[in-house]
Amino acid sequence: MRSVVWSLMTVAAVALAGCNNSSNPSSSTGTDGTEANAPAAAAAHSITGTVTLRGGTTPSSQGKLDISLVDVTAQGSAPLATKTITPATTFPVQFELDFNPANVATNDLYIVQAELTDGDRHYAMPLQAPVLTKGNPTANINVELAPEQTPGEKMLNAFQGVQKQIGGMKRTAGTKLEANASRAWQVFREGGEVKFIRELVDYGDKGFTSTDYAYKDGKPWVVQQQKKSSQSAKPSSVDTAGWGDDGSLVLKTHEAGSNKSPLSDSDAQALQQQAKDILNMATGGKGR
Repeated sequence: MRSVVWSLMTVAAVALAGCNNSSNPSSSTGTDGTEANAPAAAAAHSITGTVTLRGGTTPSSQGKLDISLVDVTAQGSAPLATKTITPATTFPVQFELDFNPANVATNDLYIVQAELTDGDRHYAMPLQAPVLTKGNPTANINVELAPEQTPGEKMLNAFQGVQKQIGGMKRTAGTKLEANASRAWQVFREGGEVKFIRELVDYGDKGFTSTDYAYKDGKPWVVQQQKKSSQSAKPSSVDTAGWGDDGSLVLKTHEAGSNKSPLSDSDAQALQQQAKDILNMATGGKGR
């Protein structure tokens, strides 16, 4: 009788175990022997990578690097993560952006955005860096930044473009003999407006200047002045100043040999006044 009882208990235990196994989805297996309903891997919660600079440039102590994780699909939405590094002077820079996986929309496209600001110089990404969704990586992201032209550099390039075009403009000339200097100038007009004046001033033993003045709407736009010991000598210095539509000083450089430095505001103001004076002299006060 006892042996029968033990057999029934054993059968019951085995049956109960079978019921427990069948009710636990994490224990079932697929046809290949793997767990068919195993829990999904933990969702990513950070993006890691490296920011490099193209051209081997070195930012100053003012450099500020901003990095963010952005949903491109939902334009205008707040970034999932942001990080600011300042001062950003040594590259490459390693970064990690932590975010909440619950905020990720699996069908959206995400990218890492990075930008470096160093005074007037701005560095941007020539290529996008997609991450996180649609099979894109979450680690070892390579972000390259390239320098963009400063507003002053853009203005200088535009000025040099006008310099190359003066040959096709209407030209008049004039001279003036002063107590301590001899002046000669050429005025270049287009559409009835003065666009450019080139002035040569001989100060005798005190040197020589060659100055190009460019104008917009009758106002000084860019002035570039070369100082020499004589007309045939090489420039000892070149000063360049340029102003925006609102009158703000955008371009200001002083070059002496291989050295380049910012032009002082007072020297820029002096060039601006010279531009006004020569325009008044060369046009008989008409400004045209």
